[in-house]
Amino acid sequence: MTLSMKPFFLILALLTFSTTSWAESEDPAAAQAETGYRYFSLTPDITTNFHTNGDDLGFVRVSVDLMIENPADVSIVEHNVPLIRDAIIEVLTEQNEAQIKSIAGREAIRLACLQKVNELLLAEANKKVVTELLFTKYLYQ
Repeated sequence: MTLSMKPFFLILALLTFSTTSWAESEDPAAAQAETGYRYFSLTPDITTNFHTNGDDLGFVRVSVDLMIENPADVSIVEHNVPLIRDAIIEVLTEQNEAQIKSIAGREAIRLACLQKVNELLLAEANKKVVTELLFTKYLYQ
Protein backbone atom coordinates (compact mmCIF):
# COMPACT_ATOMS: atom_id res chain seq x y z
CA MET A 1 0.00 0.00 0.00
CA THR A 2 1.40 3.31 -0.98
CA LEU A 3 1.54 6.35 1.21
CA SER A 4 -1.16 8.16 -0.81
CA MET A 5 -3.67 5.26 -0.47
CA LYS A 6 -3.56 5.14 3.35
CA PRO A 7 -5.57 8.38 3.79
CA PHE A 8 -8.10 7.15 1.24
CA PHE A 9 -8.73 3.90 3.14
CA LEU A 10 -8.79 5.77 6.44
CA ILE A 11 -11.46 8.16 5.17
CA LEU A 12 -13.42 5.28 3.63
CA ALA A 13 -13.36 3.35 6.91
CA LEU A 14 -14.41 6.44 8.87
CA LEU A 15 -17.34 7.11 6.56
CA THR A 16 -18.46 3.49 6.65
CA PHE A 17 -18.56 3.33 10.44
CA SER A 18 -20.18 6.74 10.86
CA THR A 19 -22.99 6.03 8.36
CA THR A 20 -23.67 2.67 9.99
CA SER A 21 -24.13 4.21 13.41
CA TRP A 22 -26.21 7.05 11.94
CA ALA A 23 -28.51 4.58 10.20
CA GLU A 24 -29.02 2.65 13.43
CA SER A 25 -29.92 5.77 15.40
CA GLU A 26 -32.49 6.84 12.80
CA ASP A 27 -34.32 3.50 12.75
CA PRO A 28 -37.76 4.08 14.37
CA ALA A 29 -38.10 0.44 15.40
CA ALA A 30 -34.76 0.57 17.21
CA ALA A 31 -35.73 3.79 18.95
CA GLN A 32 -39.07 2.31 19.98
CA ALA A 33 -37.39 -0.85 21.27
CA GLU A 34 -35.14 1.27 23.49
CA THR A 35 -38.05 3.08 25.14
CA GLY A 36 -40.30 0.04 25.31
CA TYR A 37 -43.46 2.01 24.58
CA ARG A 38 -45.92 0.85 21.94
CA TYR A 39 -48.91 2.64 20.46
CA PHE A 40 -52.14 0.84 19.67
CA SER A 41 -54.75 2.55 17.49
CA LEU A 42 -58.38 1.71 17.95
CA THR A 43 -59.87 1.28 14.49
CA PRO A 44 -62.29 2.33 13.17
CA ASP A 45 -62.90 5.75 14.73
CA ILE A 46 -65.46 5.93 17.51
CA THR A 47 -68.61 7.88 16.60
CA THR A 48 -71.37 8.42 19.14
CA ASN A 49 -73.87 11.04 20.26
CA PHE A 50 -74.04 13.42 23.21
CA HIS A 51 -76.69 15.59 24.84
CA THR A 52 -77.22 19.12 23.54
CA ASN A 53 -79.10 21.98 25.17
CA GLY A 54 -82.14 21.44 22.92
CA ASP A 55 -83.98 18.39 21.70
CA ASP A 56 -81.30 17.58 19.13
CA LEU A 57 -78.46 15.16 19.56
CA GLY A 58 -74.88 16.14 18.90
CA PHE A 59 -72.31 13.79 17.45
CA VAL A 60 -68.68 13.31 18.37
CA ARG A 61 -66.07 11.33 16.43
CA VAL A 62 -62.71 10.45 17.96
CA SER A 63 -59.64 8.52 16.90
CA VAL A 64 -57.98 6.94 19.91
CA ASP A 65 -54.38 5.80 20.35
CA LEU A 66 -53.33 3.95 23.48
CA MET A 67 -49.76 4.20 24.74
CA ILE A 68 -48.62 0.91 26.29
CA GLU A 69 -45.39 0.82 28.27
CA ASN A 70 -44.70 -2.91 28.12
CA PRO A 71 -44.69 -4.41 24.58
CA ALA A 72 -45.89 -7.75 26.00
CA ASP A 73 -49.14 -6.06 27.10
CA VAL A 74 -50.22 -5.26 23.54
CA SER A 75 -51.89 -8.67 23.32
CA ILE A 76 -53.99 -7.83 26.41
CA VAL A 77 -55.22 -4.65 24.72
CA GLU A 78 -55.91 -6.48 21.44
CA HIS A 79 -57.96 -9.09 23.28
CA ASN A 80 -60.04 -6.44 25.07
CA VAL A 81 -60.66 -3.97 22.20
CA PRO A 82 -64.48 -4.39 22.24
CA LEU A 83 -64.60 -3.65 25.99
CA ILE A 84 -62.24 -0.67 25.60
CA ARG A 85 -64.34 0.80 22.78
CA ASP A 86 -67.51 0.35 24.86
CA ALA A 87 -65.93 2.06 27.87
CA ILE A 88 -64.89 5.08 25.77
CA ILE A 89 -68.35 5.30 24.17
CA GLU A 90 -69.92 5.18 27.62
CA VAL A 91 -67.80 8.09 28.84
CA LEU A 92 -68.51 10.15 25.71
CA THR A 93 -72.29 9.66 25.81
CA GLU A 94 -72.43 10.87 29.44
CA GLN A 95 -71.06 14.29 28.45
CA ASN A 96 -73.05 17.41 27.65
CA GLU A 97 -72.49 19.88 24.82
CA ALA A 98 -70.41 22.32 26.88
CA GLN A 99 -68.01 19.59 28.00
CA ILE A 100 -67.61 18.17 24.48
CA LYS A 101 -66.93 21.56 22.90
CA SER A 102 -64.54 23.08 25.46
CA ILE A 103 -60.82 22.39 25.56
CA ALA A 104 -60.85 21.86 29.33
CA GLY A 105 -63.81 19.51 28.94
CA ARG A 106 -62.01 17.56 26.22
CA GLU A 107 -59.04 17.04 28.53
CA ALA A 108 -61.34 15.93 31.36
CA ILE A 109 -63.03 13.48 28.97
CA ARG A 110 -59.64 12.12 27.88
CA LEU A 111 -58.58 11.56 31.49
CA ALA A 112 -61.94 9.95 32.33
CA CYS A 113 -61.53 7.60 29.36
CA LEU A 114 -58.00 6.70 30.46
CA GLN A 115 -59.18 5.97 34.00
CA LYS A 116 -62.14 3.91 32.79
CA VAL A 117 -59.98 1.87 30.38
CA ASN A 118 -57.39 1.16 33.07
CA GLU A 119 -60.10 0.15 35.56
CA LEU A 120 -61.52 -2.22 32.97
CA LEU A 121 -58.13 -3.75 32.14
CA LEU A 122 -57.31 -4.05 35.83
CA ALA A 123 -60.48 -6.08 36.29
CA GLU A 124 -59.83 -8.21 33.19
CA ALA A 125 -56.05 -8.69 33.27
CA ASN A 126 -55.15 -7.79 36.87
CA LYS A 127 -52.76 -5.05 35.76
CA LYS A 128 -52.74 -1.44 34.64
CA VAL A 129 -51.75 -1.63 30.97
CA VAL A 130 -52.40 1.76 29.33
CA THR A 131 -49.98 4.56 30.20
CA GLU A 132 -51.68 7.27 28.13
CA LEU A 133 -54.80 7.65 26.02
CA LEU A 134 -54.61 10.14 23.18
CA PHE A 135 -57.32 11.62 20.97
CA THR A 136 -55.61 11.91 17.59
CA LYS A 137 -58.83 13.16 16.00
CA TYR A 138 -61.63 14.94 17.83
CA LEU A 139 -64.59 16.19 15.81
CA TYR A 140 -68.01 17.26 17.03
CA GLN A 141 -71.19 18.54 15.46
